[in-house]
Parts: sequence; C-alpha cells; structure tokens
Amino acid sequence: MSTLNEQVLARAASLGVPFSVHVDLTYRCNERCVHCYLDHHGRNEMTTNEWRELLDQLAEAGTFFLTLSGGEIFLRPDFFEILEHARARTFCVTLKTNATLIGAREADDIRSAGVNAVHVSIYSHRPEVHDAITLVRGSWERSVAAIRLLRTRGQKVIAVYIATRPGAGDHPAVRALADELGAGFRIDPTIVPKLDGDTSVLALQVARSDLVQIMTRPEYVGNVEEFCALTEPGDSAALDDIPCSAGHTHGYIAPNGDVFPCVQFPMRCGSVRQQRFVEIWRNSAQMREVRSIRMHDLPVCSGCSHALSCSRCPGLALVGGDLRGPSFQDCEKAWARTGQKPTGYPRSLA
Repeated sequence: MSTLNEQVLARAASLGVPFSVHVDLTYRCNERCVHCYLDHHGRNEMTTNEWRELLDQLAEAGTFFLTLSGGEIFLRPDFFEILEHARARTFCVTLKTNATLIGAREADDIRSAGVNAVHVSIYSHRPEVHDAITLVRGSWERSVAAIRLLRTRGQKVIAVYIATRPGAGDHPAVRALADELGAGFRIDPTIVPKLDGDTSVLALQVARSDLVQIMTRPEYVGNVEEFCALTEPGDSAALDDIPCSAGHTHGYIAPNGDVFPCVQFPMRCGSVRQQRFVEIWRNSAQMREVRSIRMHDLPVCSGCSHALSCSRCPGLALVGGDLRGPSFQDCEKAWARTGQKPTGYPRSLA
C-alpha cells in the first residue's frame, strides 16, 4: 500500500469515516458455484428507492469506494438505475460479477457510467473446469466473451481467480489468459464458510503445496521479504495496530439492508430500514466492540511470530467460534508463506 493510501485510510479511521463500503444488491445468482457461501434466495431485497436513499446516506457519511456485488448484480432489472445514482453521487465504483449477462449494450452502459473496474470470476483457463465449478455449461465462454467486450471499450477489468481444489494449480494459466484479454489479475486463496454456518465447502480449499505456490510468488504478494516478515518478541508497536479495516474504514450492507463490519463478518449491527446508516456505523454496540480490539487483545495471535504480516480475518475468526481467536485459514496462509507454523494453530491442510 502506498504512503498516500496509508495516510488517507488512517485519517478516515481517525474521523470514523466508512471510506469503503461493499453492498450486495441481491443474493440471487444464475450460477451455482460449488464453493459459494451464499443462500441464493431473493427474499426481502431492498427496492430501487431504498438503494437510492442508502447511497445518499453513504455519500453524506463520506464513503468514497463503493463495491456493487451479489449474487449476480445483473439479475436486478434496476441495476443501471442504481449504478447511475451511485455515479451521480461520485462514488468510485467497482462491480463484481460473473459477467455472463453482459452483452454489447451492457458493456457500453458500464463504460459510459464511468465504472472504475469490473471484477470477473475466472476459476480456470480450462472451460470444462470453470463450468464444473459454476455448475453452468458455457459459463466460461460467456464470462470470457464479456471481458473481451468490456476491454474493447477501454473498460478496466480484473480477472479474479479463486483457488479451489478443482482448479488447483491453474493460476499461472489464468494469469496468462488475463494478459491475453488485456485484463488485470487477482488471486484469492480463501474459501469462506456458508452464511448459515455450513463449513463443508472448506473441503474445496487447495492443498498445502498449492497454497505455498501462491503465497510465495512476488507477482501475487509483492515484496516477499516484507510480506513474510516475522514479528520480533516485544514489538509493542505492532501489537497496538488495528487488526483489520472492518468496522473502521470498511463496511458491508446485505440485500435486505442489514449492516455488518464486512462481507465475511457475520455480526449484524443494525438495519438501514430501521436506522440511518451513519447512526449504525457510529453508535451500534457491535461496531464499537469491533473497533475496540487491538492486536494485543488477541490472546493467541498477539504472541504469534506472524502477527506483523498476518492477514487475520476477524469475521472468519468469529465463524470459527471466537472473535478474538485465530482465523485458521489465515494461519494456513501465514504458514505457507513463511514455512513456520503459527502459534496455537492445531490443524493443517491435507
């Protein structure tokens, strides 16, 4: 992260500004990805006018980065109305989509709207593997075709590869595909438990050897020496750090208006159908609890040599049973990148 970004985020945190907000417009989806954590119902979604009002509230609260996601956002017939309103409020907008519903007209409208970036999930360079993950035949072809359409219009696109066992080891070829398409590339090695608590999808996590190949490559993690730095005993400065941006500068809003610290953080803080967003953001007991936690408050993690560089997710820690405990998937990543087992970590990948 650049020094300027660090300064901006630090300033936003000190002022209590929700600088980055992720909203899921719907949980409905036209794919059924085997690793997905969502229940794809469309019940109780907020209306167009409710989303407009919420966007106005976010603008007033100081939000700058806005991610519109789902489910599949293009299943909402009012999607472009919502996007137009978001851009009118001058948010820097990122879209997350499988892109299978993007044709020439949608690509034109996205580009005309001034969207910052479109993130498209690509699970393999092999169509049959990708389609086996989405459970929709032809989905790879439609997603790749949409990326081509967007790129011919000059739209920034990021191909996002989520590492799963079916597509294990395909990341170099997916990166090459992204290069061929003129798209950026991002890799996500984390499989998230389902919202209902079902952890069976964790069996789709890649094996240790594959995780090592991801977590030790400079093209994915940047400066390996800094990324793999270990915390020296007694490093009090590191222990005073905020463990995560969730609830500090980042928030999440579900399709029904429920507010959470993050999309992976199942701690409901309120509903924008009952309170204004800024009231929930500033005053909810749950948000305040999240903001009160520092690294030195984490009984296991504070004594771990990976504390300085760990990507510990408090939401995944909560799913694991303890908000102040380890996030075991992040322990796996720390172990993979350094070769040293994190303190108090009882498990390992097969």
